Amino acid sequence: MRTYAAVDLGASSGRVMVGRVGPGSLDLTEAHRFPNRPVRVPEGLRWDILALYAGVLDGLRGAGQVDSVGIDSWAVDYGLLDADGALLGNPVHYRDARTEGVAEKVWATVPAAELYAATGLQYAPFNTLYQLTAARSSAQLAHAERLLLVPDLLTYWLTGEAGTELTNASTTQLIDPRTRDWSYDVAQRLGIDLGLFAPLRRPGDPAGLLRPEVLAETGLRGPVPVTTVGSHDTASAVAAVPAVRERFAYICTGTWSLAGLELDAPVLTEPSRLANFTNELGLDDTVRYLRNIMGLWLLQECVREWGDPDLPQLLSAAAEQPPLRSVVDAGDAAFLAPGRMPQRIADACRALGQPVPDSPAGITRCILDSLALAHRRAVAEAQSLADHPVDVVHIVGGGTRNALLCQLTADACGLPVVAGPAEAAALGNVLVQARAGGLVGDRAAMRELVARTQPLERYEPRGDPALWRAAEARLTGR
Repeated sequence: MRTYAAVDLGASSGRVMVGRVGPGSLDLTEAHRFPNRPVRVPEGLRWDILALYAGVLDGLRGAGQVDSVGIDSWAVDYGLLDADGALLGNPVHYRDARTEGVAEKVWATVPAAELYAATGLQYAPFNTLYQLTAARSSAQLAHAERLLLVPDLLTYWLTGEAGTELTNASTTQLIDPRTRDWSYDVAQRLGIDLGLFAPLRRPGDPAGLLRPEVLAETGLRGPVPVTTVGSHDTASAVAAVPAVRERFAYICTGTWSLAGLELDAPVLTEPSRLANFTNELGLDDTVRYLRNIMGLWLLQECVREWGDPDLPQLLSAAAEQPPLRSVVDAGDAAFLAPGRMPQRIADACRALGQPVPDSPAGITRCILDSLALAHRRAVAEAQSLADHPVDVVHIVGGGTRNALLCQLTADACGLPVVAGPAEAAALGNVLVQARAGGLVGDRAAMRELVARTQPLERYEPRGDPALWRAAEARLTGR
C-alpha cells in the first residue's frame, strides 16, 4: 500500500486528496479543501495564486507522509516569471475581458479554418493563444523569461524545476495533436515566442523533489517526489472514467461540462470545426474529443445571486417543475461572464419566445434541462463526426451528486448513464502517480480498479424522446 497526495484545483475551490493504492484497492480521502476566489482589481480579473499555493501547502501538511505528489488544475491560464524566476503579477483569469475581439485579429493572420487544421482546438475566447495575443504589448510579457501554466507554476514553486505538461499544453491552441509537439508554424506566424515555455513533460514523468523549504513548511520527510500527472483536470478525470468497454462517451461535470469521446487520433475536419469540437490530448497518446458546455456555472452563479439557498431543497423543487418548458443554449458565450445570471437566463428565454421562468425553482429546472439538452447534442454530434458509436454515457465529477441532472441526461441522450466517481480528477491524478510507481497497470486496469472500488449509480433513460427533439428544434430551428 502506498500513499499519494493529489492536488486538484478547480475554478471555484481547491482540494488536496490523499489516495491509498494497493493490490486491488483504491481509497481516497480529503486532507484539505479551500476556496478559489478570483479578485477583481483595477486592471481586471485575477487569480489569487498565492492563496492557492498556501492552500496547497496546508493540504500537504494535513495529508501526512506521502510517497508522491501530483497537481492538476483548470486549463489555459498561466503565470509569467522574470529572469530571476519571480512571478510577474497574479495570473489573469480566463473570464477576464481582455480577449474580447482578439480572435478576429488572430484570424486575420491565421484564418480560423487553418488554425483548426493545425491545432484541432475549438474556438473559445480564452484560449492561451488569444490571451498571449491580447498581452502582446504588456509590460509583463515584455519582461517575462518563462511562462508556466497554472499547475506547472505550482509544481515549480514546490520543486524549483520548470516543465510544461502536455495534456494542459494542448489547451493553449499551440500544440499539434498529430505530432504531440508545438505547432511551430502557428506560433511563428502569430509572433508567439515558444521559448517562453519550459520543456514538455508527459503524465508519469518525474517533475522533481519537494524543496527543503517546502518539507520544512509541511512537516514531510524527504525525499518526496512530485510526479507529472494529467495536469489538465479533465485529462485526469477522463483517465478515471470507470468504463469497462470502449464504446462510451463521457461528461466531466462541474463548473464546466465537457462532453465527448476518447479517440486514438484527432478529428480535424471542417465539419468538426464548425461544430466547435476540440481535440485535446489525454493519457497514453489518446485524444479527448469534446465540446465545452457552460456546465453548473450557470446554477452556481444563480445560487450566489439568490443568497446561497439550500441546494437540496432547490433541486427538489426544480424536479417538480414542468419539464422542458423553457430551454437556453448552455454553450452560449453570452453566459461566460459572472453576474446577473438569473436575469440573463430570463432574457434568453424571452428572446426565444419561450415562457420566462419566474422563480428559483423554475430557473433551476431551465438550467438543468438546458444542460441535459446540450449533453445530448454533444454526445450525438461527437459520435457522428468521429464515426465512433457509443452505448453508455459516463458522468464524472461534481455533477454526479446532482441526481436530477444525471437522470435528465439519460433521458435526453436516450442512453444509460453511469454516474461516478465524483472526485474523478483526483482519482486520475492518484492513479497516474501509482502507475508511475508500478502499482497499477495500463489504462484499462486503472479504470477497472475505479469501477470495482468506487460507488457508482446507473440511470436508465425514460420518458418520451420526442419531447427532447422538440426542445432541440426550439433552439436550433431544425
